[in-house]
Amino acid sequence: MDHSFALIENMTERIEIPEDGILTKTHFEDEYVKVVLFGFSAGQELSEHTSSKAATLQFVSGEASVRLGDKEAIASQGTWIYMPPHLPHTIKAKTPVAMLLVLMKS
Repeated sequence: MDHSFALIENMTERIEIPEDGILTKTHFEDEYVKVVLFGFSAGQELSEHTSSKAATLQFVSGEASVRLGDKEAIASQGTWIYMPPHLPHTIKAKTPVAMLLVLMKS
């Protein structure tokens, strides 16, 4: 049995927020998960989309409006969201936002 692991001691220091736009950076990927860091400048939006995989969102800093299906919520530092596969969702940054996305592959 393989017991390999990944350790990143301060993930929040690795999230970059661009002056204008959205920056994404994959920090870990294996056969089970993909970990992507997002940096949004204020006013930036990910338009409605879905994923074929289950995912979690962890908001590290900032404030965003998040639509999950037909429900709208405000996400800020510490907000954690689980999304099942195929759930339509959008994210709009009200302020600069740092966010961690974990996609489950299996």
